[in-house]
Amino acid sequence: MADAAAAGPLTGVTVLDLSTVGPAARCTHLLAGYGASVVKVGPVPAAGAEPIVPPFFSYSGHRGMRRALFDLKDVQGKEAFLALATVSDVLVESFRPGVMDRLGLGYESVSARNPGVVYCSTSGYGQDGPHAQWAGHDLDYLAVGGYLAMSGPGEGGAPPIPGATIADAAAGGLHAALAITAALAGRGSSGRGAYLDVSVADGVLWLMSLAIDEQLALGGDVRPGHDVLSGRYACYAVYGTQDDKWLAVGAIEAKFFANLCNALGCSELAALQYDDEAQPRLRAALADTFAGRTLDEWVAALSGGDTCVAPVLEVGEVVTDPQFSARQVVGVASHPEHGELRQLAPLLAGMPRHEGVVELPDPGQSDTEHLLKEAGVDGETVARWVAHGVVA
Repeated sequence: MADAAAAGPLTGVTVLDLSTVGPAARCTHLLAGYGASVVKVGPVPAAGAEPIVPPFFSYSGHRGMRRALFDLKDVQGKEAFLALATVSDVLVESFRPGVMDRLGLGYESVSARNPGVVYCSTSGYGQDGPHAQWAGHDLDYLAVGGYLAMSGPGEGGAPPIPGATIADAAAGGLHAALAITAALAGRGSSGRGAYLDVSVADGVLWLMSLAIDEQLALGGDVRPGHDVLSGRYACYAVYGTQDDKWLAVGAIEAKFFANLCNALGCSELAALQYDDEAQPRLRAALADTFAGRTLDEWVAALSGGDTCVAPVLEVGEVVTDPQFSARQVVGVASHPEHGELRQLAPLLAGMPRHEGVVELPDPGQSDTEHLLKEAGVDGETVARWVAHGVVA
């Protein structure tokens, strides 16, 4: 099948993506960035209904992708989908466990046609276990994996809601993309594909591995404030500044904390870094000091002196930050309806930054007929499927 993505290490790899948003969509966005040709698979519109188009916020996630629409509940629609699956390298789906099998499109059915397929099922809790059928979203997976409980109390004593979809992006999307690339590498020597059961909740456990491994090995009370990384010591904390902004201090090593104390004019505090009884005094002294100057003043005074401090930036400040600007993290894309848009460029190690304007796909466009013909289906059969409304 023709490659619709930019050249990269996954050029020539074709991915069928049955997801819309969430972990699976984050996964295929990464694969497309590394050169894979990703086909977004969706349902045919109901008779008389407006076509289903991707939501505006997900346009950047569809860069370099094509779109195919099938009626997967119809026998001919399934056959049309299998025609693409037979010549694809990867299939990614995010339905509830058992749905694809009930449709007759599970791993056994697809691999019977295409033994080399890497079939990745992403779900909240995995394909088995007592919670496999639970519905959920990012916050739920962070909750059951211990992430929220280790994040410390927020308003009213409740764990705070994270400012990023950490479970979807890291525990799910990165987890799935890594598993798929590993399976593709293994297929290179064995010739066989694989079935991948990617659980987002399992991925959260990996994110929490330091705390979980400590609990398993030593027991005890592993919770916020029990160690340096969870807020026990003043050298690893966030402090307010004179202009009601925030400064993050991560001076874990003695040399960095000593540098900080020297720069603040309180070198005598360095010896108290890990003195538990002295922490209230130390925390108060640092808070009082940081409250005396603005955030920009502190950054100018401390950031270049090996003190492990950084400003807490608002999202609007992030997109104009000189460090990120120097690394060309923002690009320009052209949308058929909304014109030119600024958006994050693909931030992928080993891949060059894209220069110029990236063309985004038309959200109402379908490439189904072209893709089926590329897959070797004759034009008469494709026309019949279109006439019957099982592809669009």
